[in-house]
Amino acid sequence: MADEGHRYTVDEALTAAGFGKFQYLVFAYAGLAVFAEAMEIMILSFIGPAVKSEWGVSPSAESLLSTVVFAGNLVGVYLWGLLSDNYGRKKGFLGIAMITSGIGLLSAFSPNYISLVTLRGLVGIGIGSGPVFSAWFLEFVPAAKRGMWMVIFSTFWTLGSIFEAALAWIVMITLNWRWLLALSSIPSFAVLLLYSLAPESPRYLNVKGRATEARNILDKIALLNKAKLPNGMLVSDATSRPDEELDPTDNTPLLTSSRIRITKLKSGFSSFLLLFSSRLVRTTLLLWMLFFGNSFTYYGIILMTSKLNSTQSKCGTTLTVSQSMHDSSLYFSVFLASLGELPGLVLAGIIVDRAGRKLSLTIMLILVFICILPLAMLQCNILITGLLVGARMFAFGAFTIACIFTPEIYPTYTRTTGAGVANSIGKFGGMICPLVAVGLVTRCHQTAVVILFGAVILFAVICVALIPFETRGQELSDSVDA
Repeated sequence: MADEGHRYTVDEALTAAGFGKFQYLVFAYAGLAVFAEAMEIMILSFIGPAVKSEWGVSPSAESLLSTVVFAGNLVGVYLWGLLSDNYGRKKGFLGIAMITSGIGLLSAFSPNYISLVTLRGLVGIGIGSGPVFSAWFLEFVPAAKRGMWMVIFSTFWTLGSIFEAALAWIVMITLNWRWLLALSSIPSFAVLLLYSLAPESPRYLNVKGRATEARNILDKIALLNKAKLPNGMLVSDATSRPDEELDPTDNTPLLTSSRIRITKLKSGFSSFLLLFSSRLVRTTLLLWMLFFGNSFTYYGIILMTSKLNSTQSKCGTTLTVSQSMHDSSLYFSVFLASLGELPGLVLAGIIVDRAGRKLSLTIMLILVFICILPLAMLQCNILITGLLVGARMFAFGAFTIACIFTPEIYPTYTRTTGAGVANSIGKFGGMICPLVAVGLVTRCHQTAVVILFGAVILFAVICVALIPFETRGQELSDSVDA
């Protein structure tokens, strides 16, 4: 018979159950969703020029096609985060999969430019799913293994990018952009078909007072992993520790206190308002600025990969879209740049648990700056591609570490909302980038673009330095001080 006097938390249960077959299944499902999202984002590098050629739209209208996706994504990451924190992680999954798969396929049949922009904007809402699936997977991983496994999890984004570049290389030359849109929606349909097999987060259930359901899922984890849970009663992190002042060191859990019990927060928007509590407001604003700078840089590098090579030799002359679209070097450059993310992930995996989240982020961002700086001067195409591959490698490594760091900081009640809103602020960078940075490159103001990127990167480094928490090796928390 269990010792009813003993209490244990979800983190302690996950540590006892270990990382095994159950987590591999969760890893695969969440990874499939991120793979699908990466494909839908990467497709922007290919369909814009094709649409411009077919319908004769202006360069600004071509850029709008990317901007509207990021605008929808901005809405989506907040919407799905709020829904998942208040009604369950799985409720968010269903809406995400239905919108992304259905509207993604429908956009392939767009009769004109306006309908395409509208439908891709709606797809943007659907693909604001990254923070939800990332936080969901995070909540199944034992604390000691979080850094490594979250970096490995990020490879799904890279694999999705590589696969989309390879798919476009084949489809855009042999078929057309409509086929590319249709085929790219298949992974999202797979997420929808497998939805019923995904378990709810036991941490979410426990925080919501559904301890029996949480214990049932933890029992399944232990059973599948051939392990045994601790004896006693499952409790929330907030009820298992005495009141204490927060000391943001490596030896104390983050943001934990029973001074305010999160189960008493009833408002549907309380998870959002909690981001502005006295304990979190500074960190929230710094994370927003970090994500803005990181997204502006990362998506700018992606979009510039298809611009700089042609701009170097053709500034002042007219480059027809048909010439660029049928030049396989475009697809090779994007494919190579996507492949370049893998070494960045390896480096992130090596340093994230050794150096800590903040120092790892700083290192990655400085390396991006070093790769970007030489582009201020005219370079040959091979050197341009090499520098962009390096910049994208380190930028993605920084983005990955930021996506690990953010949900670790926030408590369970507001975890996906906090991560989602930070990502949504980052999407402003993705929205502005096609209109500002890529537009400057197209008009042969390459030096101005590099100066702009350099300033944004250095600003992001300052934001990282000012964040007051380090989360390396610490348990996830369920509550927050007022």
